[in-house]
Amino acid sequence: MKLDKPLSYEDLEIYSLAKQLAVRLHKITIEKLPKFEMFEEGSQVRRSSKSIVSNIVEGFGRRRYKSEFVRFLIFSLASCDETKIHLQMLHETGSLGKDEFSGIFCDYEELGAKLYNFRAAVIKNHRAS
Repeated sequence: MKLDKPLSYEDLEIYSLAKQLAVRLHKITIEKLPKFEMFEEGSQVRRSSKSIVSNIVEGFGRRRYKSEFVRFLIFSLASCDETKIHLQMLHETGSLGKDEFSGIFCDYEELGAKLYNFRAAVIKNHRAS
C-alpha cells in the first residue's frame, strides 16, 4: 500500500489494529473489571481507545491538508498514550489481572510505534490527493 494513495482509512494498518484493539479492550473491561471500575477507569480507557480510531478516521478525512492530517495523527498518538496509562492504573490497582494487562499493553505499545512511524512518514512524504 502506498502512503499517499489509500482508497479508504480502512486500508490503513494503523486503523485496522486500533479498531481491533478498541473492540478487544472494550470486551476485557466489560468481562474482567470489577463493577466499581466499570464506570470509572473502565469508562475512561474505553473512550481513549476508541478515540485512537476516531482520530485516525478524522485525520484521513482531512488528508488533503498535511497539517490537519498530522494534527489528528498526533491526537491519535496521545490517545494511545492515555490508553496505556489507564491500563497501567487498572493493573497497578489490582483491577486488571497480569494476563489481561500484559497482552493488551504490549499491543498498544506496538500500535503507538506504528502511529509514530506513520505520522513521521506523512510529515516526510505527504502529497495532497
